[in-house]
Amino acid sequence: MSDSPGTVNVVQRNPHRITDEEQGLYSLSETTPTSSQPGIVVEEKEGRPPPRRKESRSERFLRTGKHTPRTLDSLKALVFSSWLNILLVFIPIAWVAHFSNQNEEDPERTWSYQATFVLCFMAIVPLEKLLDYGGEQLTFYVGPDIGDLLVVTFNNIVEGTLAIILLRKCKLRLLQSTIIGVVLLHLLLVPGVAFVTGGARISEQDLHPHLTQLNQTLLTIGVLTLLLPAAFFAALNRPTQVGEAVADALTNDTARANFLKMSRGLAVILLTVYICSRIFLHNPPGEAKGTNLAEHKLAPEEFKARALELQNADPQLNQWVCIGMLAVTIGIMATTAEWLVDSIDFVEEAGGIGFEWFGLILLPLVSFSGDGFIAILFFLRSTWRYFRGEDIPAATLANAQPIDLSIQFTLFWMPFIVLLGWWLGHPMSLLFDMFEVAMVIAACFIVNYVTADSKTNWAEGWCLLSFYVMIALCTWFYDGQPDVRAMLSCENVLAALAGGSEE
Repeated sequence: MSDSPGTVNVVQRNPHRITDEEQGLYSLSETTPTSSQPGIVVEEKEGRPPPRRKESRSERFLRTGKHTPRTLDSLKALVFSSWLNILLVFIPIAWVAHFSNQNEEDPERTWSYQATFVLCFMAIVPLEKLLDYGGEQLTFYVGPDIGDLLVVTFNNIVEGTLAIILLRKCKLRLLQSTIIGVVLLHLLLVPGVAFVTGGARISEQDLHPHLTQLNQTLLTIGVLTLLLPAAFFAALNRPTQVGEAVADALTNDTARANFLKMSRGLAVILLTVYICSRIFLHNPPGEAKGTNLAEHKLAPEEFKARALELQNADPQLNQWVCIGMLAVTIGIMATTAEWLVDSIDFVEEAGGIGFEWFGLILLPLVSFSGDGFIAILFFLRSTWRYFRGEDIPAATLANAQPIDLSIQFTLFWMPFIVLLGWWLGHPMSLLFDMFEVAMVIAACFIVNYVTADSKTNWAEGWCLLSFYVMIALCTWFYDGQPDVRAMLSCENVLAALAGGSEE
């Protein structure tokens, strides 16, 4: 039915929710109730077509009635999606280096383990960018809410894969350091860079208030969960004797079994928290089924504009090329990450890098090196154009996705790793080093404080970066708690203590 000036339409509306029109997605003329039926109002529309019927999931995925890129066009777009694709050349070189590592049995092999580590590191950078790009393209076919979840998951999948490989190889202490390092990276370094580069030419940037309020709670409960086992371990009654009697009383197989039971229970609870939070975000009470976050009454205008652009724009990849690319990329990335982990011990020994610094700082940087380099180049280029007098519109919406990455890694990946370790028979627990727990709690505090008003600026971003550098500096001189390392050993705890709990 077409509308002409003066046409009257009858619209069914839920009287208990704030409508899209009232939330500012688009303006309508005033409504006047003319029916005695509850929830029925009459809207006077001046020359505007009626609202479109909401797409079903299958219609959205198949893009019924919409343009879908051809396979050849999709492949071209994939190749030119990022200049980081040039680094894909490191993949075959890294694999050749892995199979040609130097060893005593075959002295003719010339590739050092340090070279293999660097090559694998470089090879993973473009793969991580492809996963990010694939998640963004898949959003066109599954909708913004599920799409945002997929983007966050694909951004975390490199770290998640590294964590699973470390778990399978029973490098549990390094695994714990990497988990904390990933959370710190996404809480401090990544948003710090985003806030500095995005807010350099504007007084403040907006965050989605609805997301910010929930994120603060989720982040806090995830981080404080790590405090419980650490505080429990610190509060245990220590005997008055000195020497081995103290170690026997606090660090033994019986105590480890209790911490494993505690950790597995906490892991299940964290997973339920994450699942409930996703359900709440996708379908909040009192809203229409499947309500988009852009329709929330507190959503920033640029957030709404981006959602509208996503609804009206065309993807660069068709859904089948996108899914195939993601599957192939994940397989190659997992294999390359395996080769990277195989070279870790040799790099630690030869490079003189501390165990804690390696896990907390270096390994987590695998996922950020590509985005960080792009962000710095973008900042330098936009600054140069600004000083040349070019008019560059400043972004008013801050990039808070890294905080979502931290939340997912804390509430989903970390408990999943604990439960997977239970299934594999490896003693992975939530008893973390007290220094690491203190750092992640401090990071949570400063991030929640910075985002409390749903606004941020480049000065606050610089504070986040500065605190991350402070952590990196202190970690360089830290060797870790021997008791915690022994509790994470895959052998007998007392034997691990006697052997120095080396992994």
